[in-house]
Amino acid sequence: MAIPVVNLADFTSGDPQLKQAFVQQLGKAYEDVGFVAVKNHGIPDALIADLYKYVQQFFALPLDAKKQYEVPGLAGQRGYTSFGKEHAKGSDAPDLKEFFQYGQIVEDNDPIKSEYPDNVQVKDVAAFNVTFEKAYRAFEKSGTALLQAIALYLGLEEHYFDQFVHNGNSILRAIHYPPITQEPKSAIRAEQHEDINLITLLVGASADGLQILTKQNDWVGVTSLPEQIVVNVGDMLQRLTNNKLKSTTHRVVNPAREMWHTSRFSIPFFLHPKSEMSLASLQSCIDAGHPKAYPDATAGEYLDERLREIGLKK
Repeated sequence: MAIPVVNLADFTSGDPQLKQAFVQQLGKAYEDVGFVAVKNHGIPDALIADLYKYVQQFFALPLDAKKQYEVPGLAGQRGYTSFGKEHAKGSDAPDLKEFFQYGQIVEDNDPIKSEYPDNVQVKDVAAFNVTFEKAYRAFEKSGTALLQAIALYLGLEEHYFDQFVHNGNSILRAIHYPPITQEPKSAIRAEQHEDINLITLLVGASADGLQILTKQNDWVGVTSLPEQIVVNVGDMLQRLTNNKLKSTTHRVVNPAREMWHTSRFSIPFFLHPKSEMSLASLQSCIDAGHPKAYPDATAGEYLDERLREIGLKK
């Protein structure tokens, strides 16, 4: 499936017509499909290449070495989470993956720093943490620009989201789906789900497998070109917009049998706001035809609820 492609350089160009056209393209794509591919996204190719290189080196470490970076009590929010710990909401079957999470670095004395655990320092792979920090900042910058366009599409002030995502609870997650070594119980590596956050930025996975559920209830494969990133709407933005912008259901399926011996790597950036942000549906998205669909909640309350549902928090 060719998902809509937008050019972020149009939004940042300073040309009012290009900017407005981008806002409409992005908003319409999120109403109709829930996913877009973004070119000229501002995340350097060399940085992406380094990120994948170090991620692959990390997951190639012996299990005992990786487990020293697994921190009990953090619900997987920082460091390593071993294979089979997470499952989709409503599913008991664990996803066939292990992952590493890197979070916000507060550098301006914002008291919110006390809410965030420190990032886990990986000593076994040189330049791992410094590369993750650079990538985190690059994703955050691109994601903030996309949210500015979304704000304009929703009739909000352009910088509506800025205050909430600055020092927000965003997560850079590196995922490894190991080779399949025996007949799997399911054709699914990661069961169907919707993301929790505002938007997710995904830089090209190392192999095919991502599928989205269309409005016609068909599963279709999503591919993007190497110079593009895929960006989808999460549940927090769906709640805020009272379903005007749709959080798209997606999954990762197993490869063809001849590719079972291969790993799949994927690095999504989950753009979260600060925990205090209200997700109460915008009044402009509520009318007689679209009555309010969700109870009020803060981003922090909603995240906590979802972490319990997917088995990362008890």
